[in-house]
Amino acid sequence: AGCEKEPSSYMWIYILLGNMLRGIGETPITPLGISYLDDFAKEENVPVYVACLHTIAMMGPMFGFLLGSLCARLYVDIGFVDPGSITITPQDSRWVGAWWLGFLIGGATSFLSAIPFCFLPKSLKKPEEANKDKTSHGLLENTGAVRNKLSPEKTKPRKWSVMLKGKLLGNRMYFTFLCCSLLQFSSFIGFVTYKPKYMEQQYGQSTSKSNFLIGMTSLPPVGLGIFLGGLIMKKYKLSIIGATKFSFTMSFLSYAIGLLHFFVGCDNHVVAGMTVSYE
Repeated sequence: AGCEKEPSSYMWIYILLGNMLRGIGETPITPLGISYLDDFAKEENVPVYVACLHTIAMMGPMFGFLLGSLCARLYVDIGFVDPGSITITPQDSRWVGAWWLGFLIGGATSFLSAIPFCFLPKSLKKPEEANKDKTSHGLLENTGAVRNKLSPEKTKPRKWSVMLKGKLLGNRMYFTFLCCSLLQFSSFIGFVTYKPKYMEQQYGQSTSKSNFLIGMTSLPPVGLGIFLGGLIMKKYKLSIIGATKFSFTMSFLSYAIGLLHFFVGCDNHVVAGMTVSYE
């Protein structure tokens, strides 16, 4: 009767709200950070700086998996029970790691790393050879100047639906880039989310070891690839068309190599009622 009772814990609400707040705080870094670099860095150095930004962003999940591997080795009630009284090991299917410990460490680290952003200057000295009209700041100033010259009838607020249809979704280059990004992130998130569980089920690895292997083998090559891509763009000074061809070639090679995953795996476990009959 006790097993049939509905769970009464609402911890998932706190995790949901915490992730929501974390997302709100992290969102401005990528769009505004890239614009900040594009405005105040030399044009030939922007690809390297952006590559460094994304490379460091990839190191975060890597350390997160390593931290998760460490926390999974600790019992879920660490600090509340006597370690000597625990009779099971991480290899036991009944073992539950200290999943909550990673949230505390990650939250404290995020809070401390956000403090230096408060001391960034509002504006930096732009490179002398930079063309003001090419920077987002210059475009905003020019847009504001033009907007001031317009009549009041032409400055009416536009609806979001009209702006999305006319400016964003109507731009073929932006729409194509958006679709590519959705496909790439969908595949990457699915890979990172389910690969540890797949390694546990198919290869009999513990949760701790699965997270460790994912963090050490999957994410560092991605960060290295982003950094090398930035160096290549800076060295050969690729134009938009050249960068598009380069991106297409690398994406196609990644897709072709990714097909090899279909040939990796083990036979299904013998489970009565699922893979074999009860008889």
